[in-house]
Amino acid sequence: MILVDLYEDAQGRISGFRVHGHAGYAPRGEDIVCAAVSALAQTTVLGLAEHAGAQPLVDVKEGDLSCEVPSPEAAGVQLLLRTMVSGLEQIAANYPGYVTLRRISEKGGFGHDVSV
Repeated sequence: MILVDLYEDAQGRISGFRVHGHAGYAPRGEDIVCAAVSALAQTTVLGLAEHAGAQPLVDVKEGDLSCEVPSPEAAGVQLLLRTMVSGLEQIAANYPGYVTLRRISEKGGFGHDVSV
């Protein structure tokens, strides 16, 4: 299963996300659920960097992509992130059991004092 953690700051803005795991819908290289989630996450990172000027901090490993947005209040950032979330929610609804989204409220910034 793919797990998507959505980090929200004290103002309720999305300040980052982590996508990790594998859907297991089909064999590696043929999994349309993994491909769709990966495309949304990677396109969002590109949009943040190239169109919102957000300079996201990105870490990519096999089956794991993390993105921290140092300035979630910047113009266009929330639009891009919330559009990604809408797409991920649609995928999760169409392929139940393969993608789970969870919102993690932050109290002290990205990665600090997280609670579900």
